[in-house]
Amino acid sequence: MTLTDPRTTIPDAADGTASVTPTVRQAARRGVFWVVLAIIAVGFVIVTALLRGGVGSAGIPLAADNAGLAGSQAIVEVLRDSGVDVIPVGTLDAARDAAGPDATLFFSDPGGYLAVDQLSEIVDLAADTVVADPDFAALQAVTDGVVRAGGVPDAVTADARCSVPAAERAGTATLGEKSLAIADVSTDWAGCFASGDSWALLQQQSDASTLSLLADGSQLRNDTIAAEGNAALALSLLGQHPTLIWYQPTLADVVGGAAPSLGELSPDWVTPVVALLGLVVVAAAVWQGRRFGSLVVENLPVTVHAGETREGRARLYARTSSRLRAADALRIGTIGRLASRLGLARTASVDEVVGAAAAATGRQVSDVRGLLIDTRPDSDRSLVDLSGRLVDLERAVTAATEVGAAAAAAAAPTSAPPSTERMGS
Repeated sequence: MTLTDPRTTIPDAADGTASVTPTVRQAARRGVFWVVLAIIAVGFVIVTALLRGGVGSAGIPLAADNAGLAGSQAIVEVLRDSGVDVIPVGTLDAARDAAGPDATLFFSDPGGYLAVDQLSEIVDLAADTVVADPDFAALQAVTDGVVRAGGVPDAVTADARCSVPAAERAGTATLGEKSLAIADVSTDWAGCFASGDSWALLQQQSDASTLSLLADGSQLRNDTIAAEGNAALALSLLGQHPTLIWYQPTLADVVGGAAPSLGELSPDWVTPVVALLGLVVVAAAVWQGRRFGSLVVENLPVTVHAGETREGRARLYARTSSRLRAADALRIGTIGRLASRLGLARTASVDEVVGAAAAATGRQVSDVRGLLIDTRPDSDRSLVDLSGRLVDLERAVTAATEVGAAAAAAAAPTSAPPSTERMGS
């Protein structure tokens, strides 16, 4: 049966035959369940991430091991190269163990984990303390409410204009998005890098220790440490002692013990709901999986002509440069037609067809074999030439077989017609 055989076409719609191909609406209706299931799964992942809280150490602002723009790995490595032993810690207990009279404590609590009584203890751990980006609770605890948040600086950089040695060495520094103000100007706080009535750095000195407050700590960031005198300011504030404790609190500092687990943070109903959701997923997979059976062949409701199929295959061969495959397709057709015209059996081998064709046309066997088997086209032009030579061979065989048939018919004896002469009496 060929592609153009009328029996391969689908009857008209009037015959009542309906297509089994699902419509777009049917396909969308079947996919609603999986879309809803995917939304639930994504929501569960988001809630889990939020419950776990925080980000990795590589994403914490001013973290000692954060190589990103907001981190402080650059100044930490410079301090280490200068001989300072930088000790990153994540709990107040670890900070207590590492602190001493010959150490500097750097403190930054972007997550706001410490309680007021824990914040009050910070200033007594080391000889010098540097607090970066303090929030309201930290300012109340470490300054007894004397220092408060100021406004947004109206400049990008500022001169030191103070007697703090670290600021004098820096000369100028960049201003971030925050500033600090002093509620009582009669106190012993010194302000540096002023912007109006507020400052980027405040320092309180005593006989045994110093407390320095950086409004937002932006001078310590990797992306600004090389600007103006930020590097000199950071080295002077943090490198005065052989040991630097880089303390950024974590969930482990939350009052009540170690960091709570995900199960402790989750309500009691979360675990059974998650288990039920898993069972629903398994049941849905089994339910939907039973719908998938073997592939069903559905005839196209159109008539595909053989010429269109041939042209389509030719375009595919041309697109993939499959010249040898195209040549083989041409040769297979030629060999079959030659065998039929030469009167060979269907089981005849290619060598038999080659010999018969050579004998019929008077050509060399090697030439016919090269045309039907051995020649490999290496370009589109050579493929076209091969196709033309195959056509010429078929025509030569056809002409030879037709001549042979005509000669055989002429040589056959003919019977004389019966005599109509009457015998005499």
